Amino acid sequence: MNSILKVAAAFAAGAVIMYYLDPETGRRRRAMVREQGIGAGHDIEDFARTRSKRAADRVRGAVARTRARVVHEPADDDRLRERIRSNLGRLVDHPGAVNVQVHDGHVVLGGNVAKSEIERLLDAVEAIPGVEAVDNRLVVGAGNATSGTSGEARH
Repeated sequence: MNSILKVAAAFAAGAVIMYYLDPETGRRRRAMVREQGIGAGHDIEDFARTRSKRAADRVRGAVARTRARVVHEPADDDRLRERIRSNLGRLVDHPGAVNVQVHDGHVVLGGNVAKSEIERLLDAVEAIPGVEAVDNRLVVGAGNATSGTSGEARH
């Protein structure tokens, strides 16, 4: 049995050698194998580079989150306003209808929102780092039966 495997392996090796050393198409076949090997190497390199970049980005994000929890640097008003504006799209149906004003960490929210969105919006804005207080001047939208809840300040 062992000798049959040796003969089969020798036959297969001879066939491979003949396939790649063929005088007419062997050069093209060898070039294809070489190019496929180079392409596979590039794919592995890209995969490794992508994985290491993702890992580095995760570490940078974890460091930034930790620093934000530990170091309480006051955020400037423009940056704080932009943080709030960027969250509005996830909090209310019509973020363009909400006016945001910030002065020394004190936020004034105005405009029309749905009644069901007000509490969630106020809680989310209060949770943003750098917000000292929120002045609620929001009004329930025109399509709702209940009138506004303006004038409430939250600290």
